[in-house]
Amino acid sequence: MPKITIYTKINASKELAFDLSRNMDLHEISTAKTGEKAIAGVTTGLIGLNESVTWRAKHLGVWQNLTSKITEFDFPDSFIDEMQKGAFKSFRHEHLFEETDGVTLMTDIFEYKSPLGILGELADWVFLEEYMTKLLQERVLIIKDYAESGKWKEL
Repeated sequence: MPKITIYTKINASKELAFDLSRNMDLHEISTAKTGEKAIAGVTTGLIGLNESVTWRAKHLGVWQNLTSKITEFDFPDSFIDEMQKGAFKSFRHEHLFEETDGVTLMTDIFEYKSPLGILGELADWVFLEEYMTKLLQERVLIIKDYAESGKWKEL
């Protein structure tokens, strides 16, 4: 089971980084490359504990729907979202926030299981883990940009 960990330093409070990470409108902005759109559940604003969202996006040339739910929530330190339905066999995404002297260390830990057994494991090795890492890195850079530039006020 691949585990992707991304550390991002953000020159903003952890409360702001936390809220931007669960903001549905910013999520759509940060995944515009894949045409990701919230189509059910919480589709705008902030998502919270026990709430879910269904995303529609084009990944690897195929349109897919994926539903995830916030299963743990500890404002402003952490939250976890887990896949309820979608292309993966499962996934769990931990979002952790620590602040020191006005700088937030945002840690994303994304663990997933590919479908199709050994074929899924081969896909992980050949391209999927790299694809998912780049997707997550692009997303956190948008969160960082919005937090540090003040663009978050537009949301």
